[in-house]
Amino acid sequence: MTDRANTAVHIAYEDMREWLENAERLGEVRHIKGASWQEDIGLAAEAVLAAEHGPCVVFDEVPGCPKGFRLLLNVFAGNRRNMTLGMPDHYDKWEMSDGFRKAFLENPQNIKHEIVKDGPVLENVLTGEDIDVTKFPSPVWHEKDGGRYIGTGTYSITRDPEEGWLNAGAYRAQLHDKTSVGMLIARGHHGHVHREKYFAKGEPMPVAMVLGGDPLVFFYGGTEAPYGVFELDIVGGMRGKPVKMVEGRFTGLPFPANAEIVLEGFVYPDKTHLEGPFGEWTGHYAGGATQVPVLDIKAIYHRNDPILHGVPPMGGGPDEMARYRAVMRSAMIKQNLVGAGVGGVHQVWCHEVGASRLLHGVSIKQSHPGHGVQAGVVAAQCGAAAYAAKYVIVVDDDVDVTNLEQLLWAMCTRTDPKQSIQFLEGVWDSPADARLTPEQRAAGDMTHSMCIIDACRPFRWRDNFPPSNAPSAEVARKAKEKFGWLLSGKDGPEE
Repeated sequence: MTDRANTAVHIAYEDMREWLENAERLGEVRHIKGASWQEDIGLAAEAVLAAEHGPCVVFDEVPGCPKGFRLLLNVFAGNRRNMTLGMPDHYDKWEMSDGFRKAFLENPQNIKHEIVKDGPVLENVLTGEDIDVTKFPSPVWHEKDGGRYIGTGTYSITRDPEEGWLNAGAYRAQLHDKTSVGMLIARGHHGHVHREKYFAKGEPMPVAMVLGGDPLVFFYGGTEAPYGVFELDIVGGMRGKPVKMVEGRFTGLPFPANAEIVLEGFVYPDKTHLEGPFGEWTGHYAGGATQVPVLDIKAIYHRNDPILHGVPPMGGGPDEMARYRAVMRSAMIKQNLVGAGVGGVHQVWCHEVGASRLLHGVSIKQSHPGHGVQAGVVAAQCGAAAYAAKYVIVVDDDVDVTNLEQLLWAMCTRTDPKQSIQFLEGVWDSPADARLTPEQRAAGDMTHSMCIIDACRPFRWRDNFPPSNAPSAEVARKAKEKFGWLLSGKDGPEE
């Protein structure tokens, strides 16, 4: 059992407003007034999201939106990343990831949510003629997008109609008109499983779509929680107390009492709308424009001066989405490997350059022949990694897999391509994959091949493998202490 105190975990907020207060104290929030949803907000996203230490931005007084309606951008960057996950300020991204794993995944302690009668989200309840989602500051994020996207930092709560369990999944939502938004769910995700069960019965699926709230819940909605486990109960376990939730008037579905904005309604089997194109997380407009089921809104719930959460993908590189998924998914894959009985696992990193889905690095301390292949195959197809992954590179534990150059160095120098590369076929892919052929899309064949590269020193003769000329930890430390000043712009060492 892990002692959480040893990982110094302390999540010091319970909703978006408390999170924003903490970020303000860190000096990492910028406020912009008067930016347009048509172009300005998207331009600001292009400017800040790729920067690892870019600011959090709050857009206010957006033309055409009611006074006080705001949009928040770029939660997971700068020092606020550590605050968001409750980790010590000095942790780097790998320490955050493994600290997250030790605190929350080794010994999960989920706590069931609590239903309450009231909460800030009920400060404004709009039904009937008052429903109008166009008043929220939903931007056009990318220049070729097919419309405004109200749901990028969103998660939708659904219930399995047969088994009764709840799911909170991050599924994007395009704004269509005053009373409907899109709800794009890739096949195989838990929300899609629920939807297909309702549709098979000819029934609509009830949905509570949360458009702003606790960042932790959104982060979990965008990763892979186990089947049958409610993400809000996982977050309750992380905080050590139940999440307080109210029930929707039309669906009975629970949603957080301190959420910013919630849309409640139904997705009908026979109602679709043209959705897209959208600048996908793969860096392409791969999904195009397709007919997608829509959420027919029966009620809008929102706090006074509500905050819409925006998390757009920005080109398949190290944007906010890639950053938070890298930390959390790397921890999940490592725990999946450990849980599957793979020994000697040192590091796992899902690289931001592949939006933390396409390329995974795994380092191990080899103990038997085939160890690298075993680790690669499990890492490729475990629950946390299987969707859309294309490449897994397994290396020895002297390689820092969070460093892309080191990972590729090991791949280039410790492999023989014909002997070191294996392929899996027919694995689970995403509609966002630009490499899916037109024929595959037409047939609904969302599968691809996957590459596993064993870049470990060959086990049989690993002791005779030429040693690396990289400095030992002691030499690296001495070099930094004695001559690090050469990189500081100073004229000499400080006395």
